[in-house]
Amino acid sequence: MIEYIEQKIANLFPGYFSLVMATGALSVATFLLDIPWIPQSLLVFNMIAYVTLWLLTLIRLVKYFPRVLADLTSHTLGPGFFTFVAATCMLGSQLIIVADNYYLAAFLWVFGILLWITIMYTFFTAVTVRRKKPTLAAGINGAWLIAAVATQSISILGTLLSPYMENGREIILFFTLCMYLLGCMLYLNIITLIFYRFTFLELKYASLTPPYWINMGAVAITTLAGSTLILHVQKWPLLIELTPFLKGFTLFFWITGTWWIPLLFSLMIWRHLYHRYPLTYDPQFWGMAFPLAMYTTGTFQLAKALKIPFLMFIPRFMVVIAMFAWLTVFAGFIRCQFRSFKNINPNKKV
Repeated sequence: MIEYIEQKIANLFPGYFSLVMATGALSVATFLLDIPWIPQSLLVFNMIAYVTLWLLTLIRLVKYFPRVLADLTSHTLGPGFFTFVAATCMLGSQLIIVADNYYLAAFLWVFGILLWITIMYTFFTAVTVRRKKPTLAAGINGAWLIAAVATQSISILGTLLSPYMENGREIILFFTLCMYLLGCMLYLNIITLIFYRFTFLELKYASLTPPYWINMGAVAITTLAGSTLILHVQKWPLLIELTPFLKGFTLFFWITGTWWIPLLFSLMIWRHLYHRYPLTYDPQFWGMAFPLAMYTTGTFQLAKALKIPFLMFIPRFMVVIAMFAWLTVFAGFIRCQFRSFKNINPNKKV
């Protein structure tokens, strides 16, 4: 039993914090849509999940640091570490919106910024200076866009905190505006390579992993970041001057995310129905649940920010899809843990 747990910790998937991201996004979406008790329940679940994942990560850091460092500097596994940042800030945003707790959220924001600096520059420095690099087809996937997601999550949480900051509010809003624009830059750079990968290089159905849903999730959170800034323009005169630009740019990213959804569903059908690729639980599936919930939240706030009430019908049915996706992945997670427990305790009745 102990050896099994140690093996699980040693091989802990770096992107497992996407569970917290997906849960936080769904919690905020259901809260904005006035769905009772679900947002608060998901908040409690998310806090437990966040603390548990950090405990496992800290054990892994202490006992298996060389393996963690190898993962962080890897082209394929390294991007998963950006979920640490996105999950931290997503939980902070969830605390403000659902629980009105900005003290703990402020701590999480500072912690998220420190994580962002460490992971961002360690990963991109490592993959830049490495001598032997993988091909584009083998080295890049949708998980790279979590770098943009992490950056936008810092922007959102900082903007949400700004009304509570009497001193330095303009500095905070300037910082969150810069992070929003930086996140846009990261998305546009990375998605160009991914789109080229999709359309001009061979894409085997086995390599079409769930993180490719971040193609849409990254623009969904960018939409939310821009909408959040627009909803706070009265807090800083410069934001008022930039409002037309913010509105146009945010709408641009929203329609980009909307465009991705039918294509990604089509590719899922191609992978799992046409080629009959087994649909079994993988922690990467949280990378699919998150974009659907984030698109729901981003569209709701966009409709509010741009004063387009007829867009409200989209989050009202998208939240159902997002809840179904979250419950399906969670059921797969429970089933996977149950089967693992039976495998290590074959004679135990459960």
